[in-house]
Amino acid sequence: MVRDIHQYLAEFDDIPGTRVYTAARARQGYQLNQFAMSLMKDENRQRFRADEKAYLDEWAITDEQKQAVLDRDYNKLLDLGGNIYFLAKVFSTDGLSFVQAVSTMTGMSVEDYQAMMNAGGRSPAGQRSIRDKN
Repeated sequence: MVRDIHQYLAEFDDIPGTRVYTAARARQGYQLNQFAMSLMKDENRQRFRADEKAYLDEWAITDEQKQAVLDRDYNKLLDLGGNIYFLAKVFSTDGLSFVQAVSTMTGMSVEDYQAMMNAGGRSPAGQRSIRDKN
């Protein structure tokens, strides 16, 4: 049986909180991720910190992506093609650890998020399907 890969990957959109990094997302976020990777260089981090908007304007990213960076809306950035490993350069530039940044994506405090992860992660109960909640 041959399945359409795009239809198959679209099924993952039904899982709450899940964003599969597909080829389509990679294409959408290419420049966004290039911007994030530029922050590996100290000179670029300094320029970004000095004037975030001006630095972002140097990149061929959408206004929506720029605003999501300025808002530090990591969930939105993932939706717009950001790769979490590249976006780590953004929150690292802000002096945040991975745990601190990711806790903001869950709406939990750092302490609650860390305790949840240390206890084995989020329970899958009620997290299987968006469609089933309608």
